[in-house]
Order: sequence, then C-alpha cells, then structure tokens
Amino acid sequence: MQRSTSRILTTHTGSLPRPQELIRLYALRAAGQTTDAAAIDRAGRDAVRAIVRKQHDAGIDIGNNGEQQRDSFFLYLKSRLSGLGGSWERPSRADIDRYPEFKRMWNEQHASRTQVSNLGGLPKAIGEVRYLDDSAIKDECAFFNAVLAANPGVFVEAFMNAPSPGILATAVKNEHYDTTAAYLAALGSALQIEYEAIVNAGFLLQIDAPDLALERHITYKEKSVSAFVEFVEQVVATINRALANIPRDRVRLHVCWGNSESPHDCDVPLEDILPALQRANVGGFFLPFANPRHAHEFRCFAKHPLQDDQVLIAGVIDSLTNFVEHPAVVADRIEQIAAVVGDPSRVLAGTDCGFDTSAGWGRVAEDVVWAKLASLRDGAKLASRRLF
Repeated sequence: MQRSTSRILTTHTGSLPRPQELIRLYALRAAGQTTDAAAIDRAGRDAVRAIVRKQHDAGIDIGNNGEQQRDSFFLYLKSRLSGLGGSWERPSRADIDRYPEFKRMWNEQHASRTQVSNLGGLPKAIGEVRYLDDSAIKDECAFFNAVLAANPGVFVEAFMNAPSPGILATAVKNEHYDTTAAYLAALGSALQIEYEAIVNAGFLLQIDAPDLALERHITYKEKSVSAFVEFVEQVVATINRALANIPRDRVRLHVCWGNSESPHDCDVPLEDILPALQRANVGGFFLPFANPRHAHEFRCFAKHPLQDDQVLIAGVIDSLTNFVEHPAVVADRIEQIAAVVGDPSRVLAGTDCGFDTSAGWGRVAEDVVWAKLASLRDGAKLASRRLF
C-alpha cells in the first residue's frame, strides 16, 4: 500500500458516476424486466475504459474501475452467491423516522428516480450461502488489468472493492442460519474467495463496511450502543478470518454512516466504535471527515493512534453535496488530519463515500463529481507544499 512519501496521494472510495444508459439497464434488470446480458456487459466494459482515463485526468493517484460493471456495491453478489431468494425491505433509518417532513421528501425523491434500490426488494438468505463460481470476479479483475495495461502509468496504484460480510448479514435477511454468528461465518467464507481473487490479481482490496457504523441507526436503532459494538466486533473478527491469506498492507477498510443526505443525528460517534474497528487486520482505514456530522472526528486518532504500519485515508470531499470544495479548504482539512496522525506520509486524501453506490443513487451531478475530484487534487497539492 502506497504512502504519501513525497506528496499527499489522492484516492476515492470506489463508485463513480455510471452512464445513464447503463443505469437504465441495471434498473430494468433489478426490476425483473427482460434485458440483454451482452448489452449490459458491453456497456459496463465501455464505462470502465472511460472511467479510468477520467480519474487520471482529474488527478486521482490510486484509482479503480469505478464499479462500473456492478449495479451496486453489494447487490452484484446476488449472482455470485447461492442460497438467496425472496425479497424484503430494510428497516427505516432512525434519523429519517424522527423527521416526518424530511421522510416524506426522502420517499418522494427516491420513488421518482431510475435507480437500483438498496432499501427495498432486497434478497433473503433462504439456504446455504456459498460462493458459486469465481469466474465473474476473475473476469472483472482481468478486464481491469487489461484496461490498465492499455493506459500505462495511469495510476500510482489500483484497487478494487468488495463488501463487508456485515453489510450482507444486515441487508440480506437471514432466514436460514440459527445464529448471526453462523450466518456471518458463511458470508465470510464466501467473501474470502472474492477478497483473495482481487489481491491475487495485483490490486489493493478495499472492504466496504458501512455496516460498522451505519447499522447503529438501522438494525440496532432500538438496542444499546454496547450491543452494536458487539456486532462490530463480530464482523471485524469475521473479516480477519477472511483475510487470513492476505497481507494486511494490501487491504484498506472503508467505514461510513451511510451514503445518504439525511440528518445523521442518530449516528454512533466514531469514539464509540474506533477501538473495535482497530482490531481489523488491515493496513489502512478510510473514514469520512468532510461531512458536517463527522468532520471533527479525525481527532479520535489522537487518543486511539494508528499502528506504525497503518495509514489513514481521510475523506476530505463530501460525496453528497454539489458544492465544489475550495482547494484551500481541502488543504486545511488534510493538514489538520496530518497533525493528529503525526506523520503526513501516513495520510492520503479521498472522498467521504462513493458517488453512485447503487446505480442511479448518486446525488451529485456527474460534471460536478469531476470538478470535486479536481479540487481534491489541487487541495492535496497545496497541502503537500506545506507538509513536505
């Protein structure tokens, strides 16, 4: 895992804007309508080719395939796992429930959009969950490698995403396993295959684990903080078992409170969960510090410092607003975080979350996304001049 040895390196959390036609195809497929699998495959591959060059042009140092060949950061696994069927709707979020007018607006906005929902129509685990076949992930990795080979030097380093077993355990309702522990163990064993395929293909693995913060105000909204922390500890232990054959410096863990423009005033404080998160056997933590609810929480690392071989990838660009952050603001954020970490070489600059975590879900216009990433680049350059 690259460090910011001479300048602050830039990255992002994974999902980038998809072409409108690709969103339409994914939404049709998710709704159960007839679609042309070959057309979706072609559109996804074309989108990867385009997104790699766009990242380079925007100044991204550590980039990925934009998750263009996936309809969602975790729902794509429906075709890769056994034992899934039926459907259900996720519980509502505590911060949305407490504001009826906002909830009405939220529901209206999502009802009117062409998108792949990560709230309703979700699958359930109705049988044994196993990883069916690694051909899809190997093909995805091989194609991304081919695109990188056609664009030599486009990135300092490349990564690929895969979800946490915890987000699957909470979003895919368990109707088969006797205990949450057994369900998590099955999911961890299945995801281990995907994790290892990504690293064996030469990429950094980013584990997307919104569950480790988000679920406090969804699944655990009626329970105690201590009960939620126990869940976090369970998931982290499951992740560690799934990473048994992967060097920790090839893994970064992204944790967030959900990629929604909502009040977020029911979010669990980072202070409450950070000790449990730090049990993860990973080389880097990727956390959001640009949004108004959590911008101050980088200070938690003064009390709970990184281990010597770890880096902090700091979200300094908000992925939910069409404001384009001024580079000076970005630089100030980076410098404040570097001061707490104590070593700027162990700080990388990124976005709070993805810009289109499920196809059509994104709230930021595509042209604004690229302007925000360019500001990330410029802010990192300004901070680098001061820090190095």
